[in-house]
Amino acid sequence: MYDMPSEIDVRADGPLRIITLNRPDDLNAVNDSLHVGLARLWQRLTDDASARAAVLTGSGKAFSAGGDFAYLAELAEDAALRAKTIRDGREIVLGMARCRIPVIAAVNGPAVGLGCSLVALSDIVYIAPDAFLADPHVQVGLVAADGGPLTWPLHISLLLAKEYALTGTRIRAQRAVELGLANHVADDPFAAAVECAQKIMELPQQAVESTKRVLNIHLERAVLASLDYALSAEHQSFVTEDFRAIVSKLNAGKN
Repeated sequence: MYDMPSEIDVRADGPLRIITLNRPDDLNAVNDSLHVGLARLWQRLTDDASARAAVLTGSGKAFSAGGDFAYLAELAEDAALRAKTIRDGREIVLGMARCRIPVIAAVNGPAVGLGCSLVALSDIVYIAPDAFLADPHVQVGLVAADGGPLTWPLHISLLLAKEYALTGTRIRAQRAVELGLANHVADDPFAAAVECAQKIMELPQQAVESTKRVLNIHLERAVLASLDYALSAEHQSFVTEDFRAIVSKLNAGKN
């Protein structure tokens, strides 16, 4: 559906759209195809007149393990790919902030890096008891231009946002709820997310979508204030010696 790459499965259940990150053998780590698909997805959801709500989840054991190490290595060497990835990152962030319909995240496992960013940009979040959030961009020598540092200060204190963004510390499910980074811990986050979506879809459509827009104007204004600087800084970080050395070490360890 929506002419997505195989790494993103989108299916319709009436007016509900089920979006599944679909690289289960790689813990739904983000490669170029998945990143491109995410950049296109949100406008297509908005343009789908029959869609009323979406549930976003991961296939298998993880929501998303973050950037695929091989993809990160490509980014260190390929200037054209870096430029495209930065453009696509901008589309992911603004696309989610501007998406017409409510997006409910069902965090079935670890949500790391861009996975954590997708959770932060969702409208309502259900998280499994053994799942966690983490933004380890700094740990691999990158600036997190597309998530945590952009949006966390709207959810939690600036001090805590700095702690988690600068250290990459894992945020366990219950702690995420306590902080306001997730709404509920659920043994079956997907079922809980679908139930929530169904309740929303029973409500008057214009009221739901306009209320979401009112709330997300705050999100969009905050994002736009720092997004261009963040993307420029991330672009620079892809070519630092620190990043290249860390990615080389990660790929060597994987092999």
